[in-house]
Amino acid sequence: MIHKFKQNGMYILLDVNSGGVHIIDELTYDLLDYVSDPPAEECPQAAIEALSGKYPAADLRECYAELYSLYKDKILFSEDDYEKYALSAVASPVKAMCLLIAQDCNLRCEYCFAGKGDYGKGRTLMDFETGKKAIDFLIQKSANRRNLELDFFGGEPLMNFNVVKQIVEYAREQEKLHDKNFRFTITTNGTLLSDDKIEFINKEMYNVVLSVDGRKCVNDRMRKRVDGKGSYDLFMPKFKKLVEKRGDKEYYVRGTYTKYNMDFTEDILSLYDEGFDQISIEPVMADPNEPYALTAADLPRIFEEYEKLSDKIKEIRANGKFINFFHFMLDLDQGPCAIKRLRGCGCGNEYVAISPDGDIYPCHQFVGIDEYKMGSLNDGTFDTEMKMDFARAHVYSKPECRKCWAKFYCSGGCNANNYIYAGDIHNAYKLSCDIEKKRLECAIALKAEKLLDTAE
Repeated sequence: MIHKFKQNGMYILLDVNSGGVHIIDELTYDLLDYVSDPPAEECPQAAIEALSGKYPAADLRECYAELYSLYKDKILFSEDDYEKYALSAVASPVKAMCLLIAQDCNLRCEYCFAGKGDYGKGRTLMDFETGKKAIDFLIQKSANRRNLELDFFGGEPLMNFNVVKQIVEYAREQEKLHDKNFRFTITTNGTLLSDDKIEFINKEMYNVVLSVDGRKCVNDRMRKRVDGKGSYDLFMPKFKKLVEKRGDKEYYVRGTYTKYNMDFTEDILSLYDEGFDQISIEPVMADPNEPYALTAADLPRIFEEYEKLSDKIKEIRANGKFINFFHFMLDLDQGPCAIKRLRGCGCGNEYVAISPDGDIYPCHQFVGIDEYKMGSLNDGTFDTEMKMDFARAHVYSKPECRKCWAKFYCSGGCNANNYIYAGDIHNAYKLSCDIEKKRLECAIALKAEKLLDTAE
């Protein structure tokens, strides 16, 4: 399988199964429309007839011979070596957990997937005893995995910060007893940050996710406080202080763009100007009837914006400065391991979420969906059949993914979005897929261009 596209003034060819990226000329780009998979030995007569008005027939035959040689050398149209890993996919030890430490929030973000904090189940906080059970569960289910991930999530985790600290302390005690290593993350809207919270977070949290949508006007339109006022001026100075004191530890600011700010490049540049160089902006996934929802009609505008963003990032880096946009991060040399390429985040298999009352779900976006409750910490139940179903949710179990060029990069997309918007975890949600594919093209082009510059 191959995929060709134009980006940043280049003609780019991706060999899907090997991951090889090639910068090609226009003749090759045009000729590829007539090349079968696998290629025939001789240049198709249809290609010569269609393209001879633009290129000499001899050049077409010569180019085709080069393509066929690359095929014989297994550089293009390479065989799929990944499906054998998918067919042997099995349930894995649980290695990561999301703790809904607060099923409550002091903001009322319009697009919130979690029912503005309560997940449709009422506002409540996790107690320490449930947190201890969650740590014990993760240690037990992690088998021989040593490195474990735990994300404090909400709602807003800082509403229950004392319990966060208690759970971290308990986990640190247990990791010594069980030869485990916990890496903590916290996701926060920042409004409740204080100097002592910043100190603790920067000491204990391996990563910090700071929620902000970008420009003040964009953020305050969607991310309002309970009293209806905007939140930007409240959290922004606190975010800056946290990042300044964080040093070289990991963090990123994470926003959402909607129909109201499809010029999201300006939001990213605004965050960059505020001093943040680790940035993620995600498209909203919402009921298409919502006024802020993105739809297929918005895709041309969104694609245009990603190209604009790509140019801006290239410009920043050309001036010797640094910016990292999360969705343009791409490793063309190694990339994720085979299993991660096939199954992505590990939702419901390697990764679970725990609600404040101790219920277990495949991930935080499934919390509150009763049919996807996997068990409970309180009665020791855990649905291993459902876990196995998620283990089998890979790119070869999803019909649209199987034939998609982007499958080894998106890994089948978000299972929760697939379920909520496409009806089944094994279905691909087309809107999300189309956006992801455009981001990938931009990322591949940026990386390829950088490698070209290095080679020169």
